[in-house]
Amino acid sequence: MTPDQLTTAIVNGVNAGGEQFLEGTLAATLPIIWLAILGLHLGRPYILDMIDRFTLRLGADLLWLIYIALRDILIISGVIMSFMFLFPDVVTTDQLPLTGGLAAACLFAALLIKLMGDPDHYIRDFRLTTYLLGLGAIFYFVPYVIGVQANAVSTGPLLNISQFLVTSSNPNWAVGLGYVTIVLLAIMGAIAAIYTLRTGGRAEIVSETQDSLAKK
Repeated sequence: MTPDQLTTAIVNGVNAGGEQFLEGTLAATLPIIWLAILGLHLGRPYILDMIDRFTLRLGADLLWLIYIALRDILIISGVIMSFMFLFPDVVTTDQLPLTGGLAAACLFAALLIKLMGDPDHYIRDFRLTTYLLGLGAIFYFVPYVIGVQANAVSTGPLLNISQFLVTSSNPNWAVGLGYVTIVLLAIMGAIAAIYTLRTGGRAEIVSETQDSLAKK
């Protein structure tokens, strides 16, 4: 082996190891992100109750801003980290939840509702966001628990189900669902772009319109 070949082999090994480390870190972090998102969303009544107990308005406003920022940043982070489900080489190599891409689409849909509506003031938007987050959690945790985590201990018929729910042992479905996720994200992204261009990002216009319709 020549020095150039040895150098190339070392560089390729380091790159492959770094890629595997990054993908493994994202796969291990996503369940925590999902639990934090669900906890913050469902804990909204507790935050509102805490705000009512504040005697200083500034403290209540800061608590609400921190809560909103943390909740929405986690949702955005979950969408970004779930982009690995869109790459065929990743899903066919790593053991990932089969429907993780669909879970990311649910997160993106929740962001779209937050952009076009106001879940913190309108019960309909809040319910839609709750349903989407619940559906996304099912899409992620069911194949994660029954598939990825149970794959090493399952036997018999359960092993077949477990392998079906893991991307690396079911590459055809994994790649197909990845393409479906890309289409869903593209459609919702186009809707978000068109809405932003039409409204100029001024959410108060939409709120005023909804209030005037409600009065009528």
